[in-house]
Amino acid sequence: MAVPDDRVANTSMIERRSIDYIPDGERHGRLFSQFTLWLGANLQITAIVTGALAVVLGGDVFWSLIGLLIGQLLGGGVMALHAAQGPKLGLPQMISSRVQFGVYGAVIPLVLVCLMYIGFSASGSVLAGQAVAQLIHVEDWKGIVIFAALIVVATIFGYRAIHVIGRVASIIGVIAFVYLFGALLAGNDVGALLANKHFSLASFLLAISLSASWQIAFGPYVADYSRYLPRSTSSVKTFWAVGLGSIIGAQASMVFGVFAAALAGKSFAHHEVSFIVSLGGTGVVAALLYFTVAFGKVTITTLNAYGSFMSIATIVSGFRGSRNISSAVRLTYILGMVCIATGLALLGKDSFLKDFSAFILFLLAFFTPWSAINLVDFYCVTKERYDIPALSDPNGRYGRWNWIGLGVYVFGVLIQMPFINTQFYTGSLVESLGDTDISWIIGLVVPAVVYYVIAKKWHSAIPDRLILPVDTEATITTATGAKTQAAMN
Repeated sequence: MAVPDDRVANTSMIERRSIDYIPDGERHGRLFSQFTLWLGANLQITAIVTGALAVVLGGDVFWSLIGLLIGQLLGGGVMALHAAQGPKLGLPQMISSRVQFGVYGAVIPLVLVCLMYIGFSASGSVLAGQAVAQLIHVEDWKGIVIFAALIVVATIFGYRAIHVIGRVASIIGVIAFVYLFGALLAGNDVGALLANKHFSLASFLLAISLSASWQIAFGPYVADYSRYLPRSTSSVKTFWAVGLGSIIGAQASMVFGVFAAALAGKSFAHHEVSFIVSLGGTGVVAALLYFTVAFGKVTITTLNAYGSFMSIATIVSGFRGSRNISSAVRLTYILGMVCIATGLALLGKDSFLKDFSAFILFLLAFFTPWSAINLVDFYCVTKERYDIPALSDPNGRYGRWNWIGLGVYVFGVLIQMPFINTQFYTGSLVESLGDTDISWIIGLVVPAVVYYVIAKKWHSAIPDRLILPVDTEATITTATGAKTQAAMN
């Protein structure tokens, strides 16, 4: 007897769905898995380096730690609000942007999201490649290529495998960080580092921006990994499970990074992995720590590769009008994005720290307005009442282009320009603010207010309730049945 499709979907380790709606019969998983996924995704080397940047770029230890924590709470709250959308909609995060921007208009933030995935994958591959190279005694470029091959395999398996990797990574990460913190506290005078306080508003806000940008950057794909949860899952509980996992993991990593950078001084740059491992020991212990660094990067880099596949599929489906993606096309997308990221990693492996710091700060200008618009629309304007079948129809409720959403988004990006302070671009008002970058605050608050005011007055027709694909099918079936009965009569 043939096994029903939903049974296959629930038992197979290889995911068969992509950007299509997840029916109730295929929903599975627990909230604890969300916590471990995001804990494991953040207990890793790139988060350590991000925290280290607060000191490398001029901050002291004490105020950097406080600034990083504030940024985690602010950015983590935004990120967790996106996560709560997954169980309700049963869709990847970015496809829901069609409500705010239109079926074609959503391509604009999607392209930028793809750039983000590539950038984060490339930067993470540099550090993971260093660890793999040290572990098996090969050149760094070979380590990067080997790591990329592992990511392709993990991404092909999809959602269920990613959560399994997250659980394992969280256990390994906790053990490694407890050991490293113990070695750090035992071998160094951490109290002296904390006692050296010299508050600088610019450095303090930089620390906030670093951790807030880290968290907000998860927003475009966080719901991808909660969309299989049962639709009855509490939004509040989803918020806390994802938010706490991400905040605790990231803050632990960044605190360690701050101390590591303060102890290493200038020797930290270009030797991030080897210096951190050296804090823990040599020989077998060092080999285990190199393995931990490499495995810790598997989770987050797989998330990036999986998210890139989802985004590319969403872009293509918007013009094709179909959400069905074949296995061959899925593999092509995954290979393409991983190859691009790996190529960039190989090209930029010698200037990682400088380029990465500029990259993550500049990202904020493009993702805070998107995040603000998406959240305000979902929670305050439409209030979760989406027409999911219409998301695939350019002639439907949401249209091809939503000029209100697109206009507010562009406005949200432009209004940040005078306040941005990165290697790529420095705004005209930065100097008068003491070289302080406050662009992300403006980019989050102002578009949210503007969109709420405009959308409440001129928003397109909002359904009375959440319309699911099964509702549409039932309506069609009922209507067809009524017509048949009428004909028979």
